[in-house]
Amino acid sequence: MKKIVLIGDSIRIGYQPTVQQELAGQADVWGPEENGGESRYVLARLDDWVISRHPDIVHLNCGLHDLRKEFNATTSAVPLDEYRANLEKIFQRIRDHSSARIIWAMTTPVNEQWHHANKPFDRFEADVLAYNRQAQEVAARFGAEIDDLYAVVTRADRDQYLLPDGVHFSEAGYTLLGRAVAEALTR
Repeated sequence: MKKIVLIGDSIRIGYQPTVQQELAGQADVWGPEENGGESRYVLARLDDWVISRHPDIVHLNCGLHDLRKEFNATTSAVPLDEYRANLEKIFQRIRDHSSARIIWAMTTPVNEQWHHANKPFDRFEADVLAYNRQAQEVAARFGAEIDDLYAVVTRADRDQYLLPDGVHFSEAGYTLLGRAVAEALTR
C-alpha cells in the first residue's frame, strides 16, 4: 500500500478526509494535525512531516499564509523572493532525502472583497497568482507534478464553494478539492 503525505494549510486540513475516503484500501494517507502555515514553517517541519515518514508520494502546498498582508501593508508575511527560496529548499530537501514522487498543489483562489470584510488582514487574488507562478516555476525545475487546485475551484465557480471569509470552503468545496487531489495522487 502506498504511503502518501499531505502537507498544507487549513485548506488541506479541509480536503484531507475526502482524500482518505477516496483512497481507502489503496493508500495510507497521512497529514499533520496542525496547519502547515507559511513556507518557513513547512521547511522547519519537513523532517518530521516528510523525511522521517519515507512516503511514496508527497502532495504539498503553502502560500495562503505567505501572501497574507496586514491591512494597508505593502509587503506580504513572506515576501515573494523568500517564498521562492523556501520552496527551492523544500523541494531540494525532499529530493536529497527521499525518493518520493512530489506533487505541488497550486494555492486556491480567494475572494478578496469577502476576505477584507471578514478578516483582520488581507489576501489579494493578484498575490495568489504571483505566488502560484513562482511555485510552478520552482516545481518544474525540480520535476514535480502540478495539481492545479486553483483551476479546479475557478472552473467550478469559486464563490459557490467559498465561505463568507473568502478563503475557506464549504463542505461541498472541500469534497470537490479532495476528489481532485485523490485523482492527482492516482495518476
